Amino acid sequence: MVQHRPVSAAHRLLSLDIVLALLALAGGLRVLYLAAPEPALPTEAATVAHVYALGNLTTFADAGGAGVSPFGWLQLAAATMVSGAFGRSATATAAVRETVLVAALAVTVLSWLLARRLGLTRWASAAAVLLLAASPLALGLQRLVVVEHLAVAWALGALVLITRHRARIRHDIAAAVCLLAAVLTSPLALFFLPAAGWLLARRAPARAALVAVLLNLGLGIAFGPAAGALRPHLAAATHPSVADWAALDPVWVVLSAAALTAGLAVRTTRPLAATGVLLAATLLVPGVPDTAVLALLAPVTPLLLAGVGQAATRWRGPAGHRVPGNAAPAGVGRAVIWGLVPVPGRAGPPPAGVGRAVIRWRSLTRQRVPRRAGPPPASAGHAVTRWLYSVRHGMPGKAASGGVGRAVVRWRSLARHKAPSRTQRTPASAGHAVTRWLAPHRGSATPPTPHPAPARRARATRRRRAVPVLAAAVVVVAVAGSWSHGFPALRPAADRGGPLAAARDWLRANASGARLLVDDAAWAELANAGWPTGMLASPAACAAACPAAEWAVFGTGDTGLRQHYPALDSAFAGAGPTAVFGSGDTRVTVWRLGLPPADPAAPPEAPARAHAGEALTASARITPAPEAAAVLRDGCVDPRLIATIAALAAIQPVGVAAFPEVAGEDAAGQPRRRVLLTGGEDGVTAFYTGQRDLFRPASVVRTPGGVLVTYPLFAPPGLLVPVG
Repeated sequence: MVQHRPVSAAHRLLSLDIVLALLALAGGLRVLYLAAPEPALPTEAATVAHVYALGNLTTFADAGGAGVSPFGWLQLAAATMVSGAFGRSATATAAVRETVLVAALAVTVLSWLLARRLGLTRWASAAAVLLLAASPLALGLQRLVVVEHLAVAWALGALVLITRHRARIRHDIAAAVCLLAAVLTSPLALFFLPAAGWLLARRAPARAALVAVLLNLGLGIAFGPAAGALRPHLAAATHPSVADWAALDPVWVVLSAAALTAGLAVRTTRPLAATGVLLAATLLVPGVPDTAVLALLAPVTPLLLAGVGQAATRWRGPAGHRVPGNAAPAGVGRAVIWGLVPVPGRAGPPPAGVGRAVIRWRSLTRQRVPRRAGPPPASAGHAVTRWLYSVRHGMPGKAASGGVGRAVVRWRSLARHKAPSRTQRTPASAGHAVTRWLAPHRGSATPPTPHPAPARRARATRRRRAVPVLAAAVVVVAVAGSWSHGFPALRPAADRGGPLAAARDWLRANASGARLLVDDAAWAELANAGWPTGMLASPAACAAACPAAEWAVFGTGDTGLRQHYPALDSAFAGAGPTAVFGSGDTRVTVWRLGLPPADPAAPPEAPARAHAGEALTASARITPAPEAAAVLRDGCVDPRLIATIAALAAIQPVGVAAFPEVAGEDAAGQPRRRVLLTGGEDGVTAFYTGQRDLFRPASVVRTPGGVLVTYPLFAPPGLLVPVG
């Protein structure tokens, strides 16, 4: 395990400053891109609906393929209830995404702690967390509502507890609970168990057995008697795919693939690399959702990159080339003692013992080994040097052995010759070491071969240091170029509501209280807006026959739903699109169900509207604005407005300022049913408020720009004389 040294208060404050800065960066970017429309995950809406239903103690059945995670839904529902996110956010999806954002910040802190406890330096840890906090790929992933974000937070928490210095039983029990929570949230978290077991076995094998027993007990209960309430299932594999995500940050993907392989060769990162390789291998399994796997893999690969980079900068070549000349090779076991000399400013013999007998080679170049009276102190199983004693007692060429570790250091040359200069750091002793300095010169007075000239060593050192600096510069430039492409691809939306919120507002104004047939996304949005859940029917209710409904609200996935639920086809018989919001994958369509079938013998209405509109623009009593005149000539005005404007013109001159569009209706091909009239506003108001039956408007409102008249949807046929 990593050796822990006391940390000063200044270093603790520096670490705290770094973590707070990284948290501010991660949080700010995730808030900015919280409502980014792309990439979109089809199963996200079902998770949001389940969370809302669980938090409001109601029932919901999704259309299928969204996966099952009761424990994950419970965590999200509890967080949204405590924070009041549903009442504060613009949409239900944004409310649950706030909780996912908090989980992402927790992952940021846990990544820092895990990096430090694995032995990464402060700046290597900061680089790993910075990559996770600012990568466009991580931003796109960690804004989506997938339970794997919660699972990876639990898994990292377990690893942090396992790598804790001087961990006690309570910490290991807490780690077992965290691992159990991670697996119950997402079954893919099982791939973190090898890393947890590996790290725990390094520290305390007996504790590893305890954690394994507790974890098996919990999983046995969760997947046995409590399987109906706790057992999770993966969602179906849908877009976006790995290629879609990789397009946001291709350099990170390449570096991550290299780090997964190289991490297996570094002792510090080997357990995490094993987990990363297993997760990456699941991407090749058909049916496994790529987004879920990447959500678990995203915090792992930056740690591997930082660990591999740190190991590469500290590597100084093979052991045979590390120390030229007759320098002492590494000993048997785990420790090397390069020489023993008195510590300056300190009386008595040099220290010896487990982990403490470290004497830098450089000091040997500045002083001779002094004469010592009596034998040197023996080591009980660790580094002991007794060569000087043998020399003083007339035993040249024969090393005095001592200590359980049989540590032998030849001191004759130290007493007669200057030791060669050393610039390498001396490793610490951990016991049972054998250091054989100047083995080829046993019993000989020939001095060792000196080291290369200082100038050559300095040039070699500069070259060795330049390589990692150049590699780091290349990586930084490549990552910056990758991010410059990935950030614009996310496109944060200025409208936090989106098409679904616009459809919700349209339904409130035109179909309030009606029974609706909705998809998963619309169910969560309308239920959060206060629509009675008893008036909302999901596609799952159409297993045999759809319940009676007046309207339907579906996104772009209605074709797949109709194939899965054939009863939807009968419900959409005779339906017509009334309003369309958004475009592409985010398009939402509102359908009017149960419309009477059109009379095939009836003439089309559009030519009649265009002919009547042309007549109105030619009237001397009507003064339309240029835009309003164009709308009239195109035949895009409701026939009730055409008829009433013609009647009003017979009473008084009429000014038509505009035919304002009702949001979403132009895209659905509906005629415009609002008009803004100017001039003689008192007469206009009295005229329209006095209309009856078919020509009675839905509202007449006086505004600073004139009188705004709005008619309800669906004008009855036959109000205009057909053309020809």
